[in-house]
Amino acid sequence: MNKDENQNSFYVIGLSHKKADVSTRSNFSLTKENQEALLLEAKSSNISGVIILSTCNRIEIIGFAKHPYQLISLLCKYSEGTVDEFAKVSYVFKSNDAVGHFIKIATGLDSQILGDYEIVGQLKNAFQQAKEAGTINAFLERLYNVALQASKEVKNKTSLSSGTTTVSYAAIQYIQNSFEELSSKKVLIYGLGNIGESTAKSGVTYLKKDKITLINRDNEKAHKLADELSVNSESHHELGKYIQNSDVIIVATGASIPTVTLDQFDLDKKQLIIDLSVPRNVDSNVKSLSNKSVIDIDVLSKTTKQTLENRKLQIPLVEEIISKYKKEFLEWLIFRKSTPAISTLKNSLEVIQKDALSLHLKKHQDLNPDHAEEISSLIVNKIVTKFAMHLKDEQTQTNLSIQVMEQVFK
Repeated sequence: MNKDENQNSFYVIGLSHKKADVSTRSNFSLTKENQEALLLEAKSSNISGVIILSTCNRIEIIGFAKHPYQLISLLCKYSEGTVDEFAKVSYVFKSNDAVGHFIKIATGLDSQILGDYEIVGQLKNAFQQAKEAGTINAFLERLYNVALQASKEVKNKTSLSSGTTTVSYAAIQYIQNSFEELSSKKVLIYGLGNIGESTAKSGVTYLKKDKITLINRDNEKAHKLADELSVNSESHHELGKYIQNSDVIIVATGASIPTVTLDQFDLDKKQLIIDLSVPRNVDSNVKSLSNKSVIDIDVLSKTTKQTLENRKLQIPLVEEIISKYKKEFLEWLIFRKSTPAISTLKNSLEVIQKDALSLHLKKHQDLNPDHAEEISSLIVNKIVTKFAMHLKDEQTQTNLSIQVMEQVFK
């Protein structure tokens, strides 16, 4: 374990859809630039392990600190949120509880839509970002890999994700339920990040392809995805025109200010606007128009109630898997922490063994040297094994036991 891990505790601090609404989560959202700046500051502060998980449903900082306030203050510094606001809706997990929470997130058990596996891709992006910034240590790398293994087992051995209800699919399902006749409705999808792209892919299965248009700030990305899905795409400078002409507008951009504003709309046209962005990227004034229906991801989560009820039956099985992988990780951690101490113990006992054998063989020349060494080696190994088992016991204060061993047998 490195110096930083020895001196600091492992924390997960953050807020999610459970207690923080879209507006509050928007206040704490982090732009890509601010995420990178936060990681650089953490690194310059000699914090060796930090990951930022910033999604539409949660904002978390995962890493090592002397006190969770160090991580909270970094979040507030690089977002619009305040410490007082954070305290009202936040959570803080420490040590083993933080490990369990991290694995739980990866399985989809803590997603706003139960079993939503979009979080896995978001975790992978967060890990890669931290790795490029140099804020991943051995602890986080191992935990990340264990969490992905748990997620894979949940997906393969349970039906937690049966009856797909991702945010992307929920948006398409909402559109289907909003119109009696859908085939003639023109659909614009604006913004092609992870959620926007996923929504487009869900859309081609359930909507008329020739009625779907993709627009993205990066025109090339829109054209490429449109070719792949056999739908329409337009250049970004045509955005206003297509907002006016579309019956359904899905906004999945990732800007810190609204990208769709009141002046872009045909005020006389009845339209459904689905804002999948956090912070919201549709001007709040649009909602005041009587012929515009504006919904966000908090509304979408209510459209899949029956599927979610079925998924809830899988929770005990998922919790068993989480518990298994948490135990596996903690055993690895104890082994990693205790290996130097166990090695010191064994070396010290072998020195004692050697000295004792030498003394007794001089006094008792009739003793069989090989037999005496075999018996004493067996005793040494038994003692070392007993200590190793003691360190694995959940009731053991591992750090204290290791300190005692190191002091006695140094």
